[in-house]
Amino acid sequence: MITSIHLKHFKSHKNTNIELKNITLLCGENGSGKSSLIQSLLLLRQSFQKNRLDKVLSLNKPLCYIGEGKDALCSFAEEDTIKIEFGYQETIYQWIFDAGKGLTSDFIPYDKSNSKIYSNNELSLVPIFSNLFQYISAGRLAEYESDDYAIEIERQISLEEGKAELTAHFLDYYKNKKVITGLLHPVVKDDNSLIAQTTAWEQEICKGVKVHPKKVGDSYEIRYTFPSELGETDEYTTKNVGFGLSYALPVIVAILSSKPGSLLIIENPEAHLHPYGQAKIAELMSLAAQAGIQIIAETHSDHIINGVLVQNKKSVIDKENIKIWYFDRDEEQNASEVTEVELMGKGRIKKAPSGFFDQIGKDLRILMSTNPS
Repeated sequence: MITSIHLKHFKSHKNTNIELKNITLLCGENGSGKSSLIQSLLLLRQSFQKNRLDKVLSLNKPLCYIGEGKDALCSFAEEDTIKIEFGYQETIYQWIFDAGKGLTSDFIPYDKSNSKIYSNNELSLVPIFSNLFQYISAGRLAEYESDDYAIEIERQISLEEGKAELTAHFLDYYKNKKVITGLLHPVVKDDNSLIAQTTAWEQEICKGVKVHPKKVGDSYEIRYTFPSELGETDEYTTKNVGFGLSYALPVIVAILSSKPGSLLIIENPEAHLHPYGQAKIAELMSLAAQAGIQIIAETHSDHIINGVLVQNKKSVIDKENIKIWYFDRDEEQNASEVTEVELMGKGRIKKAPSGFFDQIGKDLRILMSTNPS
């Protein structure tokens, strides 16, 4: 498990240091640095995939696009170096990059004089660099593609920018894979295949729906059927069902196909889901985290936050396996400020930072007031 992340002079992160747990939730206002923190890990992975991490930080494709070195360097940085550091198990991995030598390039040179060179063999044991990793972005689309090598060897759901474009191919190829016991849907425990469990959790999004991965020509599609009094419906394409089904599908598949020691980065797991569906996704994420699958999730939904807290209240996930960080922006420094939301256990938080999902309280005070002005 990645235990910490330390960023210095990277984008909005002038000097950010956070601790991570089995499930780490990143929340806060837009433009406060949540995505940038995720991008720091994605940049390391894509540089490693290109066999360049011992030389440069590759800023563009396939996982994220930053631009040029000047776009990666923090405004008002005291020096033109970027540090990305994380703890994994008992080891601190650190990279320092000389942004001053790459301000107008799509890569930043590695400062070997101030950093250690890690072997590919060593790094391949860390989930962020292995096939125990999945990234699902907020921009996931139900426009599916196929890639035999990415599916069979790398076991990836996404090729570019976390779009989850391989979900249909992945689900078809691994449909009979056994899901670990801790993730089985409480109503469907007699069939632990990936396809049966995926369908069971999707039915929390839409009652009775069945998921059918299909090979169509050279590619793959997802079709959906629904029960009715007259029998099962014809198959519907993703364009003819609600967005929530296709947006939740890669999140569900990624979690159910993982094993302890895996790392999942998920942006906006709540996208296009009604509150009950969001709560069930939070439940599945909590089950996974308690089972030893690490999840880093960026969210703007109080239903996801509360959903995890409810699972803590129900003793599904231990308090010690949860971290919640609230991101804000220091307007004077134009830099991220990160505050831990401390947990007390039994689903309670100690003290909410100002701005932490407090809009509903503000709205209710106006609605209940006799003088709304």
